[in-house]
Amino acid sequence: MGFNRPSRIQENALPMMLAQPPQNLIAQAQSGTGKTAAFSLAMLSHVNPANKWTQCLCISPTYELALQIGQVIEHMGQFCPDVKLAYGIRGNRSMERGTKLQQQIVIGTPGTVLDWCTKYKFIDPKKITMFVLDEADVMIATQGHRDQSLRIHRQLTKDCQMLLFSATFEESVWRFAEQVVPDPNIIRLKREEETLDNIQQFYVVCKEKEDKFAALCELYGCLTIAQAMIFCHTRSMAAWLSAQLIREGHQVALLSGEMTVEQRAAVIERFRHGKEKVLVTTNVCSRGIDVEQVSLVVNFDLPVDMDGHADNETYLHRIGRTGRFGKRGFAVNMVDSERSMDIIHQIEMHFNRRISKLDTSDYEAMENQLS
Repeated sequence: MGFNRPSRIQENALPMMLAQPPQNLIAQAQSGTGKTAAFSLAMLSHVNPANKWTQCLCISPTYELALQIGQVIEHMGQFCPDVKLAYGIRGNRSMERGTKLQQQIVIGTPGTVLDWCTKYKFIDPKKITMFVLDEADVMIATQGHRDQSLRIHRQLTKDCQMLLFSATFEESVWRFAEQVVPDPNIIRLKREEETLDNIQQFYVVCKEKEDKFAALCELYGCLTIAQAMIFCHTRSMAAWLSAQLIREGHQVALLSGEMTVEQRAAVIERFRHGKEKVLVTTNVCSRGIDVEQVSLVVNFDLPVDMDGHADNETYLHRIGRTGRFGKRGFAVNMVDSERSMDIIHQIEMHFNRRISKLDTSDYEAMENQLS
């Protein structure tokens, strides 16, 4: 798979996850650090292929993430032909109620997995021996997911090995983790700011969306970009921007919340394989999409919370789509008002990182800054 040596999370977590007797784990790890490969390896090692029932259960907050985890397991498990995988995701139900799944590993979203355990009885929760909860911070921020996760957890046996991963650990995440994982080993490897070490951050002053678009085109001409992700605040802005970029001759994919899960998965798959070089999206895409070739993230609209203040967590997740696996990345923020400038200052204060001004009208100066 191209791994020459373990990443820090793999080095620290794998001995605990593979230990006998089994040990529980709470780990802080950003996406892009190799955590999915770590717990995938743990699940594949844990399974007894002779037993034709579900033994490992992994839940994640979104359809896209579940699919991504499954792809890692399939790739990693290609030499384990007797280990089978099922996706517990919306719309995937081809069996009669009460029929037991024969796949040893199930990856899914909380609502569907809960139905499979309780309503349809596809899975016997008492036979689950490893439970993985990924992106716990996103899980508890999503309406209903926290309760569904706890309901699944309540049906598992005391002996089931519990592994919980989260990129951030506010008080609410800790409380949730302590409910789910008894007597845990704890790994806290990475302060969030360290994620930003490989990412150069800039802002560009623009008056309105047309100016932002012009600045984006200048930027694109200056940088050698493998792939880019551009974040907009609304679906209508994302649709307008993708239409403008297509008119300029760019290969553009559009991802937004009103698309079906199947449509979203297809768009991400095409982008991952480089069919389109630019992905324009709303916040639906800020978390958990690992595309190694993304070298530029643009905040066409800055991320703000309900009160209009800087949404620092979303900012981190957005720009964290670049600079992955130790590679260098660029993040450019479009500033169109005094309020936007204030948000930039809030982000600088929060992460203790300077965001430099970029003048896209001075091509030579811009080239120097970005080189």
